[in-house]
Amino acid sequence: MSSAITRFFTPAVLSVSMLCIAMPAAAQDEVDEARLRKIEAEVRALQRKVFPGGDARFFEPEIAPAQQAQTTAAPTSTAVTDILARLDAIEAQLQRLTARSEENSNAISELEARVTALEPTPEPEPEPAPAPGPEPEPAASTPPPEAATVTPAAQSAATTPQPAAITVGPTPERVAAVQQITKPQTGDAGDDEYSYGFRLWNAGFYPEAQQQLSMFVEQYPTHSRISYGRNLLGRAFLDDGKPGEAAPWFLRNYQIDKQGPRAGDSLLFLAESMIALKDTKRACIALAEFSETYPALASGRLLDQFEADRNKVDCN
Repeated sequence: MSSAITRFFTPAVLSVSMLCIAMPAAAQDEVDEARLRKIEAEVRALQRKVFPGGDARFFEPEIAPAQQAQTTAAPTSTAVTDILARLDAIEAQLQRLTARSEENSNAISELEARVTALEPTPEPEPEPAPAPGPEPEPAASTPPPEAATVTPAAQSAATTPQPAAITVGPTPERVAAVQQITKPQTGDAGDDEYSYGFRLWNAGFYPEAQQQLSMFVEQYPTHSRISYGRNLLGRAFLDDGKPGEAAPWFLRNYQIDKQGPRAGDSLLFLAESMIALKDTKRACIALAEFSETYPALASGRLLDQFEADRNKVDCN
């Protein structure tokens, strides 16, 4: 009896057991199916976002007649095969979307670059023109050295140098005559340059003497002959009929070193330059300062010149 019961119930128990095992598997498949459908829906939504209009060039329609016929004719696949196929399709769609997104980014970058290139570059505002300032004073033909502190009387005796006259090139005869004057060779380069300038001045070659003495004054500002050189340079201009260019050199020689060997001479020649320029007031100031500063010279070595200059002007 018991064997018969066992034989009767055993198949039923096995069927129930298999049914219980199959039910969770079917429920799991339904969950996976739902998740896949959700992923597919999201991918399709992303496709429509990237490819507005649903153009068939970018993704296939959800239902195609040929595919439907093939599906009907094809044998039923397993659930696992179907899942794998659908996952492959999703991956392919994602790759196409990624590629298209990168193409869109590149196209946008190119468009931005072209727009930037087409935009007009703002021109810089023109700088305001500088306000007109005072015109620079004309410089003397040869820049004199810096002047020292000046007394008011000596400063008032200064005059503005006149522009140098346009010189014409020397004739061959003059060049030959100048070449006859030799430069001494004593071993003292500064003294030789000054002595050569003196020889040119003494021979009446004033323009050549001016050039030579200007070079000496510039190259040997501390030489023992510098007071002689500045004074003789002024005399080379004065004797050449250029009192306006001579006066600054006389004044500076007096200002820089009032105890120099030729400072007194320069002050007296400054008065003569003012007389030549018909500036009586400044000539009288220079004569008065000469007599006060150098009384020994006014009554000694330069007495005759001093008296002659005073007779040329009426100083009250």
